[in-house]
Amino acid sequence: MFHIVLVEPEIPQNAGNIARTCAATGTTLHMIRPLGFEVTDKYLKRAGLDYWNLVEIYYYDSFQELQDKYPDGRFFFFTTKGRHRHSDVRFQEGDFLVFGKETKGLPEELLMKNEETCLRIPMFSEARSLNLSNSVAVALYEALRQNDYPRLLDEGELHEHKWKEV
Repeated sequence: MFHIVLVEPEIPQNAGNIARTCAATGTTLHMIRPLGFEVTDKYLKRAGLDYWNLVEIYYYDSFQELQDKYPDGRFFFFTTKGRHRHSDVRFQEGDFLVFGKETKGLPEELLMKNEETCLRIPMFSEARSLNLSNSVAVALYEALRQNDYPRLLDEGELHEHKWKEV
C-alpha cells in the first residue's frame, strides 16, 4: 500500500479524481488542511463517483501532524523544482507521495528541508505544471509498477457481445 498526501488542495474535482484513483489502487489518502472546499462539496462527490466507500481518507491540521503520526515514513515531495526524476527513485510499499496545492505547489520551506527527496515529473520547460490529479496518477502508477502492482488485478475478461445486424 502507498500513501498519497495532498497539502492544502484547492479544487474539489481534482481531490475527487485523486480519491477515485486511490480507491482503485488501494492507496490511503491524507489531506492537509486548509482545504479549498468542503468535503461535502458536490464537485468532490461527483468526481469520486461511487468510490468513496473504497478509499481510506485521513485529515490533518498540518504536515507536521502527519509526519508525527508516521515518524519512520519515507516521504517524497513532487514539485516542478525537483532535481530528481520520479522514475529515478526506487519506491517501496508504504511510501508517502506528497503533492501541493494547485496554484502554488508545496511550501518552499518544506522543499528546502527535503531537497534530496524532491521529485519532478519531466515535461517541456514551457509548461508550468501538470494537472494535480494527473501528477498523482503518474507518480502513483510508477510506484505501483516498480512493485509489480501489488494486490491489483492486472488482467481483464472480454464478454461475448451479440451485435444486431442492421
